Amino acid sequence: MRVTRIEEHIHLIDLEPAGVEDLIASYVLKGNRVGIIESGPSSTVQNLLSGLEELNVKTEDVAYVAVSHIHLDHGGGAGILLKHLPRAKLIVHPRGAPHMVNPEKLWNQATQVLGERITRIYGRPEPVPQERIITAADGMVIDLGDDVKLKVVETLGHASHHLSYYDKLSDGIFTGDSAGIYVDKADVVVPTSPPPFRLDIALASIDKMMRLKPKSLYYTHFGKGTDAVERLRTYKEQLKLWARIAKEGIERGEDLKMISRRIFENDKAVQKAADFIKDNPVLSVTVLNESVEGVMRFVEKFGFDVLV
Repeated sequence: MRVTRIEEHIHLIDLEPAGVEDLIASYVLKGNRVGIIESGPSSTVQNLLSGLEELNVKTEDVAYVAVSHIHLDHGGGAGILLKHLPRAKLIVHPRGAPHMVNPEKLWNQATQVLGERITRIYGRPEPVPQERIITAADGMVIDLGDDVKLKVVETLGHASHHLSYYDKLSDGIFTGDSAGIYVDKADVVVPTSPPPFRLDIALASIDKMMRLKPKSLYYTHFGKGTDAVERLRTYKEQLKLWARIAKEGIERGEDLKMISRRIFENDKAVQKAADFIKDNPVLSVTVLNESVEGVMRFVEKFGFDVLV
């Protein structure tokens, strides 16, 4: 577990599920009150609590835990975490809230999609009491005091219940999965687009973030990226590249494996991140399988013309 200061008022805690570094980050924001962005999965709650202790943050001083969405690696640990944070409320998209109260369906679907090995790495979610949930609307402001404010930015596409958070003080956006996966060692981004990915809506969400003209992006996977607008623009073009390759492959009757191979051959960012992806027990399964499949299924259902 590693704690890193990335801004005067923001620290990153590397949650290290199953000891894997640089995979999932929680961010701790300190104003007069404390906010946490991303609970992470159930299996890493103790690491998060240890990080808070290292930062001299008292559990009773945490006012909010804001999750980008409810997938296990982002919000799965919320139920367990809130048991240790007596005054904290969970901030989540209205469509995600029911699955925080009753996570059984979430767990079953995650097991089917991710498989037992990855869900075991993340751990089973526990319920969040309804009275501890705040459903967030686009544009809502979370005030932590001392000029630390987060603006809720609805950024759908990766999921139908996805939120990002704009921090005015640092001029940065906590992107969840709306801006892809940042591989710091290669300084590139790779898509995270599992089914039922809505590519057209995801591109609109990227445009929405670009209009904020942020300086930095704070990725859950993983860390701080600078030159934010250019990174978002590049990610947008990368998703379109994947969609074009998927369209051509589908027209040729190619399968997922062949389309994944052609994406690897044509996407320089994926090539640069190849060694990191290959050695990562989660990304090795998701990036060139589920993410490619999400783009393929979108093109099959909606076509490519909607992106032009």
